[in-house]
Amino acid sequence: MTDRLSRRRLLTGLGLAVSTPLLSACDRLGQSPAFRGFLGTGEWLSYRVQRLIGASAMATEYPQSQLSPQFRTNGNTRPASAEYQRHAAESFTHWHLVIDGLVDAPQSLSLASLRRMPARTQITRHDCVEGWSAIGQWTGVPLAALLDRAQLHPDARFIVFHCADDFRGTQYYESIDLVDAFHPQTILAYGMNGKDLPMGHGAPLRLRVERQLGYKHAKFVMRVEAVRSLDTIGRGRGGYWEDQGDYDWYAGI
Repeated sequence: MTDRLSRRRLLTGLGLAVSTPLLSACDRLGQSPAFRGFLGTGEWLSYRVQRLIGASAMATEYPQSQLSPQFRTNGNTRPASAEYQRHAAESFTHWHLVIDGLVDAPQSLSLASLRRMPARTQITRHDCVEGWSAIGQWTGVPLAALLDRAQLHPDARFIVFHCADDFRGTQYYESIDLVDAFHPQTILAYGMNGKDLPMGHGAPLRLRVERQLGYKHAKFVMRVEAVRSLDTIGRGRGGYWEDQGDYDWYAGI
């Protein structure tokens, strides 16, 4: 717990604790694909300000009476891979979530074992970059509990989600920092609106990172990887759509 809190303090204090090292290392950072986009837009400033003054802020939660009667699906709704189709046909009985990378205790967890862990249920609003929103109820395992179980290495700085779906042959992937990873409302959800998570919404497991736009909420999560840098993830910007040049890595709302 002490190590985890130390890492969290390091990240939330970026603007104060490491501003001098950042300046002295600007040439090195300028070569990093993950941060080059930050320096060319207002994203990096927005990210730092949020981490300084709003790192622990909670997304609004709603009563059941405000659940949206329809919650549209978006993006891929049925991964085409043979492995995923086999798991779906077996109701994900033999599916396992892998947690690896910079961890001291790699994990391979069945859906049944995830369901036995302490869960969190929250009713939140999903805001899509395309301009629509909907309110849904999500139930799942806090990501923090899974990362604590895997025992993050001190060098870990980002969490990457590798997914079963693909776009034009490229597997979907997303990433968040440790501040969002350990936020109490960040969960890996296996339930929606009191039922099993539907395939169209990412079964068997999807990320809910409630303080960011919808494209950060990776569906069909198969593997969670702890990494030091985003440089070697895709094209280096930390997510599929970010690497296509259309979206910012930090999508805070």
